[in-house]
Amino acid sequence: MSLYAFLIENKELFKIIYALTIILICTLIVLKTNKVFRLSLHMGIRYFRNAFFFYGIAFFIRYILKFIINDFYIINTLFEFFLIMAGFFLLYSLIWKKIEPAKAFFSSLLNNRVSIFYLMALVLIILDFLWTTSYFMFFSQVIIFIFAAAISFINYRRKSHRKFPKFYFISMILILVAWILNALIILFFPGNTALLIDVYLLNAVFFLIFLYGVLNVTKK
Repeated sequence: MSLYAFLIENKELFKIIYALTIILICTLIVLKTNKVFRLSLHMGIRYFRNAFFFYGIAFFIRYILKFIINDFYIINTLFEFFLIMAGFFLLYSLIWKKIEPAKAFFSSLLNNRVSIFYLMALVLIILDFLWTTSYFMFFSQVIIFIFAAAISFINYRRKSHRKFPKFYFISMILILVAWILNALIILFFPGNTALLIDVYLLNAVFFLIFLYGVLNVTKK
């Protein structure tokens, strides 16, 4: 039996293990980056922390909470909201310097700038709900990570950003590919479980690379 056949045959168990792994990784990243933020007060770090806090919540809702709340629309709406916001926070962690002062003491979860992202996320999930689709979520994430990958590459190549971590750019490329595959699946290959498994694996690698990077940076 091939690996794909085994995973397809045991897809529900695979999804639970996959979700628990992602939630654990997100928890570790949040704890580690929160410690670094408290020491450095670096604003980008706390927006980065928020991204993985929201990713953890999104995966918990989508794969664990669904066993408690048996309502597809509630689960899917909450999942989309937190997933979209996680993408926004990850992008904002790269551009915050152009928008905010170097050190600020307002909430990173609730402030005037971040409220724009909440509003955009609400608009996207409302559009998906009205059209009974997930297109708006998928394509918004593709756009977000095109920008995030481009900014990460520019930061990595600039002499003034020589310390910008290489893993950040690699991770952005991986998650961008995963979202593009997701979009292609819903457009042209709906129900293709093998491709979905590829997306799951890419997502897992994305989170693992970030965990490795965070552990490596905090260790130093």
